[in-house]
Amino acid sequence: MLKEKLKKYNLILASGSPRRQQFFKDLDLDFEIRLKDVEEIYPAELKAVEITDFLALLKANAFDGELKENEILITSDTIVWHQNKALGKPKNAEEAFEMIKSMSGKTHEVITSVCFKTTSASTLLHDITKVTLTTLSDEAILYYIENFKPYDKAGAYGIQEWFGFMAVTRVEGSYTNVMGLPTAKVYEYLSILE
Repeated sequence: MLKEKLKKYNLILASGSPRRQQFFKDLDLDFEIRLKDVEEIYPAELKAVEITDFLALLKANAFDGELKENEILITSDTIVWHQNKALGKPKNAEEAFEMIKSMSGKTHEVITSVCFKTTSASTLLHDITKVTLTTLSDEAILYYIENFKPYDKAGAYGIQEWFGFMAVTRVEGSYTNVMGLPTAKVYEYLSILE
């Protein structure tokens, strides 16, 4: 359906995330993967969605001057926003433990921004999902980190695996957004392209 409509475009997903790549496959879209190493540093005064917008655009701008007329580059960034602080990917087990422990028994936000870049314009969209966790024992947190090694995930957890099944008590908003891509919003945006 949408695949047919987008035939005149070449979709480029600039993400090494296996989850985002799988979403594009599952949405039945033709796309190629093009990666660039971008240092994800943002100004300290940015908060919440300002951070993900900045980083999604930063990743897209790394391709300046390289896109062809019919190409749409798609970049994305996800953070967990909790207690007025951005939780990105943990550097080690200690950091992962601290992140999860701080969210235990509380509600946090998962924020994803997506940038669609062409030769003539960049468009940003974002989504925010509220996720509530049950109160977790230190043993459960340590078990999760040891067995699932969530170092490539914002906030140190994946909702689609053991942790999500046993710890997440409530999700308000897009479930796929928590995995790194608000698929319904992305699909809707691509559907309205001329």
